[in-house]
Amino acid sequence: MKAPDFGSWFRRSEPETPDDIESAALRSDRFRLERESDWRRLDAIVSQMERGGLRRIEDKDLLDLPSFYRTAASSLSVARETTLDAATLTYLESLVQRAWFQVYGPREGFSRWLRSFLFGGWSRAVRAIWIDVSIALFVMVAGTIVGWILVAREAEWFYRLVPVTLAGDRVPGASRADLLSSLGPADNAGGLTAFAAFLFSNNAGVCILAFALGFAFGIPSLLLLVHNTAMLGAILWLFADAGLTLPFVGWLAVHGTTELFGILLSGAAGLHIGRSMAFPGRKSILEAAAHSGRESAVVMVGVVIMMIVAGLLEAFPRQLVSDTGSRLMIGGGFLVFWLTYFFLYRPPTDGKA
Repeated sequence: MKAPDFGSWFRRSEPETPDDIESAALRSDRFRLERESDWRRLDAIVSQMERGGLRRIEDKDLLDLPSFYRTAASSLSVARETTLDAATLTYLESLVQRAWFQVYGPREGFSRWLRSFLFGGWSRAVRAIWIDVSIALFVMVAGTIVGWILVAREAEWFYRLVPVTLAGDRVPGASRADLLSSLGPADNAGGLTAFAAFLFSNNAGVCILAFALGFAFGIPSLLLLVHNTAMLGAILWLFADAGLTLPFVGWLAVHGTTELFGILLSGAAGLHIGRSMAFPGRKSILEAAAHSGRESAVVMVGVVIMMIVAGLLEAFPRQLVSDTGSRLMIGGGFLVFWLTYFFLYRPPTDGKA
């Protein structure tokens, strides 16, 4: 916005008497002449910054920017309390608003935000909810054990825990050869891209649901974790009973170390919200939910990334790699990576190396 023609602006005001005209003109002219040069310099600096030319601005102008901003803000305050020309007031309001954004407003672009998120922000957010992560991990382990015990005592529990569409031919009574063949690689890579998209959608849906259910004091989130891991325990018992524990663990580890870790974090994020609502402390329930929701949202952004990785791993390496040792190395490598990133990688909070 270009600096206005103050002379023409002040001439637009038409007081009712000659004395009013003379008084307003003198007051406006004095006010303008004392500050107009600073307004114009501030306008020029802000305009240059808005055009993305920050690197071409002289250091002196950058250092003077806060001072010019305060001068313009003070002028605006005076203009609002007097009978100065309305056009001058409009110009100052616009100038102060634009300058405020350049002085105090966020200027972080997406690439800078992504770098800050990946190189410290995400891992700090996970460590901040370590209590909820520990609780969710305990629940998932307990759910797996419960699923194993139920099916080991009565095989009918398998059909209650594992959907038919997921089980396929992997059911109690199936031969060892059939179970082993279900762990084999795909004959070709055709259609695996679409399969990866489907798996990502399904896995991300489970994680988002576990997070969203946290508003009910986290109880539904924990129940969802128990349900999913009880199903895992039932399938694990099936292959262990056939003497295929290691091949199954290798088959699962390729994508499971990432996928289960993501489900763990999403359940913990939901639990974090629910726990803060149940025990808000000195905050109101809404304030506690809002604060914990912002923290958990950072975790969930990362969970989406993990689900993308898990979908790709499940659709490609798991379907194309047949050797159990190689599968264990892939899954174990990703598990070490996630553990290192979340709990050992601790960059400075300012994002600098």
